Amino acid sequence: MNTSLINHPCIICCRATSMWCSRCQNAWYCTPEHLQSDWPRHRRECVPINTQQAHYPPETIPMPPPAQVELVPVTALLFMPHEERSRIITVQCRPQGTVSQGICPSPLLQEFFPESVPHTIILTQGLNGEPLRFPLHIWYCPTSLQRGSPINRAIYRITNGHASKPWCGPVVVLKFNGSRRQGYTDAGSNDLPALSAYFLAYK
Repeated sequence: MNTSLINHPCIICCRATSMWCSRCQNAWYCTPEHLQSDWPRHRRECVPINTQQAHYPPETIPMPPPAQVELVPVTALLFMPHEERSRIITVQCRPQGTVSQGICPSPLLQEFFPESVPHTIILTQGLNGEPLRFPLHIWYCPTSLQRGSPINRAIYRITNGHASKPWCGPVVVLKFNGSRRQGYTDAGSNDLPALSAYFLAYK
């Protein structure tokens, strides 16, 4: 090992070290923990060296793995066209920004809407026009409604077939955790009366 490398100070504590970031080989750390603690800053200036290199020198410290986005699971109501009843499912939501920014997570619903990007409706009123403490977020397929796909049997059932306009295609309903709509909470069967009233009034 080239002993001249030992003269480089650790970026965190200035202790002499012979180890560097394996990604750029241009930042020096005496321990992997120091690289980990400095990574939020260092990652902005860390330019990879030749990515074709198969082996790094033994004095390198592996860079931290990329931060994994933690998905947030919530329960939602699923109305499938060919099913007689709605059912409760778990939907994973991807956080948007930081918690302090108050941006609502983005639900991952692609599997339920393979034909097109879903549209949404926010239901803020329940039975008799009373405001909902926890608004409901309705996701539906606009192409199914436009082309007259088979009627959604689950919605037909909860409206007793009296809806003035039939709903077609899949529908997923999530529940906001408050009137500010900054996140979701678990939806359940107690939300069906408000949904039934909405589906009946939809024109």
